[in-house]
Amino acid sequence: MEKLDEIVKKYPCAFPCWIGPFQAFFYIYDPDYAKIFLSRTDPKAQYVHQLMTPCIGRGLLNLDGPRWFQHRCLLTPAFHHDILKTCVDMMAHSVNTMLDKWEKSWSAQETTMEVFEHINLMALDIIMKCAFGQETNCQINRTYEPYMKATFELGEIISSYLYNFWHHHDIIFKFSPKGHCFQELGKVIHQCTEKIIQDRKKLLKDGIKQDDTQKSQDFLDIVLSAQAEDERAFSDTDLRSEVNTFMWAGHDASAVSISWLLYCLALNPEHQDRCRTEIRSILGDGSSITWDQLDEMSYTTMCIKETLRLIPPIPSISRELSKPLTLPDGHSLPGGMTVVLSIWGLHHNPAVWKDPKVFDPLRFTKENSDQRHPCAFLPFSSGPRNCIGQQFAMLELKVAIALILLHFQVAPDLTRPPAFSSHTVLRPKHGIYLHLKKLH
Repeated sequence: MEKLDEIVKKYPCAFPCWIGPFQAFFYIYDPDYAKIFLSRTDPKAQYVHQLMTPCIGRGLLNLDGPRWFQHRCLLTPAFHHDILKTCVDMMAHSVNTMLDKWEKSWSAQETTMEVFEHINLMALDIIMKCAFGQETNCQINRTYEPYMKATFELGEIISSYLYNFWHHHDIIFKFSPKGHCFQELGKVIHQCTEKIIQDRKKLLKDGIKQDDTQKSQDFLDIVLSAQAEDERAFSDTDLRSEVNTFMWAGHDASAVSISWLLYCLALNPEHQDRCRTEIRSILGDGSSITWDQLDEMSYTTMCIKETLRLIPPIPSISRELSKPLTLPDGHSLPGGMTVVLSIWGLHHNPAVWKDPKVFDPLRFTKENSDQRHPCAFLPFSSGPRNCIGQQFAMLELKVAIALILLHFQVAPDLTRPPAFSSHTVLRPKHGIYLHLKKLH
């Protein structure tokens, strides 16, 4: 990321990145370039997504064309406001489970803790409850540890594959140590999601509702209903692919976002205190938390957005041009080229953002936001393929940070600063260590 920042400062719009002697990825990070790029319907770049297909199948993440549009239309109702509102209590319950663990570990003085592992389990617990209606108790019994380990190692392999010229040859990759490991890890992910599907199907077969108090359908209800209506249009393979996709994407990026948000607030205590004051004025002691209350957290929301700018969980997205692309300044790229929109580069571009390395939530006041280019801030992408779960993610971020800050004051452990891992999602390489101080 440091090297990318240097290049962005030197070349404010774009640069080619060569992988071996024949393959170039063209990186862009200018808002006008991004606007044209995202308005098109070019397919996802094959280098990453053809590798992910054996692991998660072909769901919204890596489908293209009419099949993608069909799945997108089908799954959009799963993120309707009425359904998201029912998730608030479930999210709060998962966060409180994590905070109970922290309180038990907390000493009378101050505790230093690696928080990313805890937050990762909490995010998995949330997606299991909200999307699949499953009470796994995974934060306590660690039954999903093999799944967590598999997704972590797969992320590393995918990133390594992308920038290794020799691994772009399928036969070489398949017979390499990483290629063999990749296949085994894919089996772990499939076994886990298959169990989720079969458990729900068994309940439905027995005539038992997943939750008699649940007023609206969850994600799994919607995909199962679609399959029941027309199995030819939405097959078992489609079902497994979407469950795989939402389980992986739904917890990984959320866990990373919450962790980096907590770290940024630890580094900036004045903003942490201001968020806590706002949260206390709205939630009191946090014994209850509602959808409408979360909507009132204006300063906390600005801090969330500034974290997503400073450390976007998905640092880039890529497309393979189906036809030539002409950029606003008259430069053009040929069809067939892989173009990478570097969200990190865009968010750190000094030609777009003043002092881009500085944590400044006031960039996101209404006045400043109105004056900014609409494609300057893209943590959830934009255009027809924007993130379908962005409202769910923002809801989860607000619930998590509100309850954490009500119970704990956080400060960085300067002896163990976090580093970025080589992943498609910007994970902390060795975790995030924070000093926790319990608030009475």
